[in-house]
Amino acid sequence: MNHQKPIVLTGDRPTGPLHLGHYVGSLANRLLLQQTTKQYIMIADVQALTTHFDDPKKVHEHVIDVALDYLAVGIDPNNSTIFIQSMIHELFELTVYFLNLVTVNRLKRNPTVKTEIQQKGYGENVSAGFLMYPVSQAADISFVKATIVPVGEDQLPMIEQTNEIVRAFNRIYNTNVLVECKGIVPEIAGRLPGLDGKAKMSKSLGNAIFLSDEPDLIKEKVMKMYTDPNHIHVKDPGKVEGNVVFTYLDVFDSDKKKVAELKQHYQRGGLGDVVLKKYLIEVLENFLHPIRQRRKQLAQNKDEVMNIVLQGTERTREIAAQTLKEVREVMFLDY
Repeated sequence: MNHQKPIVLTGDRPTGPLHLGHYVGSLANRLLLQQTTKQYIMIADVQALTTHFDDPKKVHEHVIDVALDYLAVGIDPNNSTIFIQSMIHELFELTVYFLNLVTVNRLKRNPTVKTEIQQKGYGENVSAGFLMYPVSQAADISFVKATIVPVGEDQLPMIEQTNEIVRAFNRIYNTNVLVECKGIVPEIAGRLPGLDGKAKMSKSLGNAIFLSDEPDLIKEKVMKMYTDPNHIHVKDPGKVEGNVVFTYLDVFDSDKKKVAELKQHYQRGGLGDVVLKKYLIEVLENFLHPIRQRRKQLAQNKDEVMNIVLQGTERTREIAAQTLKEVREVMFLDY
């Protein structure tokens, strides 16, 4: 394996097309990382099944959506290897080995798992598959020997658990086959709230603008965007803090001087929400238009897009096979 560059693992669950929150939180960072690292991008269809086990067809259909979005924003398959999780069978073998190295109580104490169980209202009815997905994630990271994993701050406990498992494996089997990783929280990760201003952008919450949204839909969504509820009349001074329109302008408008002027105008009064939102619509359309056009072009030949992913998966499978060969040797399973 080539260790001249840091090895990075990133990925998304294929539960729908990607939105602006994904771009800000992960895609923009992947575009930068592919220039300086050996990057593997996983389409985590198996992980998606932990919460969509009753609708596998939807997960299957969204694999191509996620791949289209990756390529449309500029992920270069010559620099980044895109692969499908379920097609790397070695991952599941490694997961089984890892399950012996972690207790059920430790999984229940994982802060990320605890939070998600509470958010989804699982209680004591949480499935074994959901509870063990930190172990599956440890296998996802370890099999390519990733040294860097970009994550949101809420996912750092998963990195900690991965390193615990790696250390346990290397200690028990007296080896250094597996390597620890470092979770990095990108500066812009998690900065983009949903349209309602109450939570992170999410498809399930219905507060997202997708990379593939058409202009009319973008306009409709922005016009409903949360601003300052006390800014009733145009002449009234308005608050910038917590105003979602300004949050989006801070991220997507390259004209920072104009954004600063708009903030000052809004704070002293005389700038209406409608005018402000129309400007944001223009900014977002300028940003999304080339992505959307590229996506439409790619979608005309989905077979070619899938072929890119399958080729990446085949290259990744070779890495997986080598890692599992080393793992089996130290575990005396190399019959």
